[in-house]
Amino acid sequence: MERKILLICAGGMSTGILMKKMEQYAAEHGIALQVEAVGMSAYEDVCHQYDVILLGPQVSYKKAEIEQTSQMPLAVIAAYDYAVGNVANIMKQVDEIYP
Repeated sequence: MERKILLICAGGMSTGILMKKMEQYAAEHGIALQVEAVGMSAYEDVCHQYDVILLGPQVSYKKAEIEQTSQMPLAVIAAYDYAVGNVANIMKQVDEIYP
């Protein structure tokens, strides 16, 4: 089963770095993964192509708004895991909210 994850941050840059780490982790662990990183201004156009949304900690204050707009499973990535790119912990978070 392919995991489809949308990463959202302020501009899409920092989640773009995390996206690359997630793709590498998935390849190394045999996980089918489709992941995209976007900024706040672009998420509404693509969110329904994914199964879950992960927010960068810097946009955590937008969680309720994004939940209401997207009506999708959503979580805020823990600040430390986001900062160091701890993909193992981030994937555990995905497992907890995956439909």
